[in-house]
Amino acid sequence: MRESTSKAMAGPRPVVFSGPSGAGKSTLLKKLMKEYDSVFGFSVSHTTRNPRPGEVNGKDYHYVTRDVMQAGVANGDFIESAEFSGNMYGTSKAAVQDVQAKNLICILDIDMQGVRNIKKTDLDPIYISIQPPSMAVLEKRLRDRKTESEESLQKRLRAAAVDMEFSKEPGVFDVVVVNDNLDDAYIQLKQALLKEIDKVKKINRSS
Repeated sequence: MRESTSKAMAGPRPVVFSGPSGAGKSTLLKKLMKEYDSVFGFSVSHTTRNPRPGEVNGKDYHYVTRDVMQAGVANGDFIESAEFSGNMYGTSKAAVQDVQAKNLICILDIDMQGVRNIKKTDLDPIYISIQPPSMAVLEKRLRDRKTESEESLQKRLRAAAVDMEFSKEPGVFDVVVVNDNLDDAYIQLKQALLKEIDKVKKINRSS
């Protein structure tokens, strides 16, 4: 398994993004992809959950059945996989290879279970945690979405509390961005990635 993971990692150093739902991670990633579309590539994760309104298969997620997902995990096709709220999520080796083959920095958007799993591989990414300023702010953001049942929302809040504590563990994340103000959080995020961004730009210019 380690050998195949190493092969998947030939290319620019990937970036792992993690943080609770409602922290603003997706918004920050969209800004990053818009400004640096020739530098970053998004690793499209697999999930067994149903698509939300407006989501597109193959773009937001690869939507698959539980049987298909479990077979892929058992076959060693995934770098990491985890289960949340009764649904499976995972990052396939092929998804990372697709991005790196284009000489792009692969963005991996995963939860804390996935972070723990990747720590056991030789992926060697930059680990970045996106966190809300407080649980109260997070709850308001989730309620304003109007996409969650009360039961689902409470599950997310409980998971978020654990996630926020996890982000404080020494040595887990290289950078923790607290998204209180979107513009400030984005500046901090870019500063953390400028070194890798410049590397890819230089390679692209010389090729």
